Amino acid sequence: MRRGELTDMAWQRIEPLLPTADGRGRPWRNHREVINGILWRLRTGAPWRDIPERYGPWQTCYERFSRWDNDGTWARLLEEMQVKDDSIGTVELTVSIDSTIARAHQHAAGARKRGTTTGRSTRRSPKDGQALGRSRGGLTTKLHLITEGRGLPMTLHLTGGNVVDCTAFEAVMAKFRLRRRIGRPRTRPDRLLGDKGYSSKKIRLYLRRRGIQAVIPERKDQIANRKRKGSYGGRPPTFDTATYKDRNLVERCFAKLKQWRAIATRFDKLASRYLSGAVIASMMLWLRQAELSDRL
Repeated sequence: MRRGELTDMAWQRIEPLLPTADGRGRPWRNHREVINGILWRLRTGAPWRDIPERYGPWQTCYERFSRWDNDGTWARLLEEMQVKDDSIGTVELTVSIDSTIARAHQHAAGARKRGTTTGRSTRRSPKDGQALGRSRGGLTTKLHLITEGRGLPMTLHLTGGNVVDCTAFEAVMAKFRLRRRIGRPRTRPDRLLGDKGYSSKKIRLYLRRRGIQAVIPERKDQIANRKRKGSYGGRPPTFDTATYKDRNLVERCFAKLKQWRAIATRFDKLASRYLSGAVIASMMLWLRQAELSDRL
């Protein structure tokens, strides 16, 4: 086993979840070999054609990657990791939300602008193009993320890099879903931690109506405006300083995801392909956490 490949423990966990037939009457090439080839490409950021021969033909790796993106297999694998941990009570629903920018390589431009994948499913959104935004830094993509209480990724959402975090907030929250073995999926966390970029009346009202405790600090201009109005400015929102210290977990999660070079820089033309790469990297973080828990 080489660095970055699936360990025996990780393979035992995902093997039963993989498709057993390709629908064409032909046998699959070894799943583990092909997935390791996909992981190599995501880890190095190399072109698909440069995948080493030990993982099989590069066309097979790309076809498997794109087919499982289209049918939602990668998203289901990540969901199963979350369901498994939730069934043993290790998922913590004090979540953190934030976003990070990924610079788009020149090869990422030029795709058709019919739609993009903006959540964990493969639904198309005609408004967002291919989740590329242009600014002074060039073309960029913004990855919005919700992490659970241990810093593991729960929900991923793509927009153009020029989109403000607060404007994408409701779309990100709409993707939050924790399926359970018994009963309805959990769509509302207990508490949500966010930085000052999410400090707005609209967001606080959204969370209050859904019974989600907001742990979001006020911006300086909001504090000054409230003080200037005196008694008409209302009471300051509650803010749990001790709980807010855990918000750095989402920043640390971004750091781990960007160790995968194909996530730190976007090389994919299609937003759905880039998002699937982020989903696979997220799945690997869940598998590593499971391995650490089993060793303790």
